[in-house]
Amino acid sequence: MGNDMLLARLIGQAVEDGAELETLRAIAEAAGEAGASRAMARIGLSDAAAETDMKELRELLRAWRDAKRSAVRATLAWVMQMLLAMVLVGIAFRTGMPEWAR
Repeated sequence: MGNDMLLARLIGQAVEDGAELETLRAIAEAAGEAGASRAMARIGLSDAAAETDMKELRELLRAWRDAKRSAVRATLAWVMQMLLAMVLVGIAFRTGMPEWAR
């Protein structure tokens, strides 16, 4: 059972027992915010510079992906050029090009 379903069941049970739905929603929201704040603190993103840090990390990740994509494209281009060169050399040998050079 997922956390959302569990929370919905607990809220439903509390409403049946006489609790106010708005109060329960406020409690659930406050608990969620508290949990998120604890999680952010555990990973070191609870200070004022966290937003800037996240932006810089996103930029760094974007740059890494761009560099990786460029490296793959360059490698593929190099491999294709080498294959084409080998085909051309093969054609030259098949047609007797070394004899023409003499």
